[in-house]
Amino acid sequence: MLLPVGTLTNTAAIIVGSLLGLLLGRRFPENIKNIVFQGLGLSVLLIGMQMAFKCQHPLILVFSIILGGIAGELLKLEDFFASLGDRLKKKIRSRNEAFTQGLITASLIFCVGSMAIIGSFDEGLRGDHTLLLTKAILDGFMSIALASSYGTGVIFSAVPVFLYQFGLTLFAAQFREAFSPVMINELTAVGGLLILGIGINVLQLTYIKIGNLLPSLLAVIFLVAVFL
Repeated sequence: MLLPVGTLTNTAAIIVGSLLGLLLGRRFPENIKNIVFQGLGLSVLLIGMQMAFKCQHPLILVFSIILGGIAGELLKLEDFFASLGDRLKKKIRSRNEAFTQGLITASLIFCVGSMAIIGSFDEGLRGDHTLLLTKAILDGFMSIALASSYGTGVIFSAVPVFLYQFGLTLFAAQFREAFSPVMINELTAVGGLLILGIGINVLQLTYIKIGNLLPSLLAVIFLVAVFL
């Protein structure tokens, strides 16, 4: 039985960090919360740019975003995720107005990235937990900032993070040759663009439907497999 040590640690770090963020958030004056929020938005933009610059095949990236965005818009994924968040909010009787936004934003930040993919693969292929343990530290600190601004929804992002990373770990253990370095590189670049969109949303520069762009991650896998 495969024990996902890295993913379990990552999940625990998000929960602990979120609880600390909730505790500290109540004590922070509004101007401190605002500057933390702005700093978080800028940091997310930087992370996204670093990932997006890994792109070596721009046409693959462009068509992945376009095809994925069209598919997501037709499927109305953003509305679907919002309704799931709202239902969970009602179920736990949360009065936090930013619950759903916090859940979706945190889930995307923690799941869409090279560390989540490569770290899960390392755990599944070689039993190496190093990258996911490093990610756990980063996500723990990020969840403090997110929870202090968005509230309780951030805690529940630990659930999709666990399911996503453990699923990738199991997949990697079963299908070792499925993902080439090129595919992981282009996945990282597309994921970086999505992270950039999250940063723009956090800074409230405009609103980008990141949920509707998620099929881009599947589109890039298909395009790389066919054309590269």
